[in-house]
Amino acid sequence: MSNRPYVRPMAPSWYMQEGRYVRYMVREVTCLFIALHALVLIVGAFRLSQGPEAFNGYLQALWGPAGILLGLVLLVTTVIHSCTWFNLTPKAMPLWIGDKKAPGWIVVAAHYGGWAVVSLVILVLVGSL
Repeated sequence: MSNRPYVRPMAPSWYMQEGRYVRYMVREVTCLFIALHALVLIVGAFRLSQGPEAFNGYLQALWGPAGILLGLVLLVTTVIHSCTWFNLTPKAMPLWIGDKKAPGWIVVAAHYGGWAVVSLVILVLVGSL
């Protein structure tokens, strides 16, 4: 008997074999953009703590062409990340009502509804609506 464990050969592009694997990898890669978005917000809070001049420089950088492009990329990847997780929620966290499992669409609709309500509240608070 060999002391070496069996290691199944796997192609480097294993996730390209099926659509569900591709969706899984897209969801996993978007978390890197979520981390980058958090880092941008942390830098903004740090610049705010340094005073108005530092914060204004931060805002000017965000309003430059690179900052706007970064913001758009982060927005798109955040929406993709959120939508894929909302659609996955009924599998990860099934909702039981008594002895019956609630249909998955109810859980997904509740998440999208909550997202819409929170977005509307934020838009009202900042004066956009």
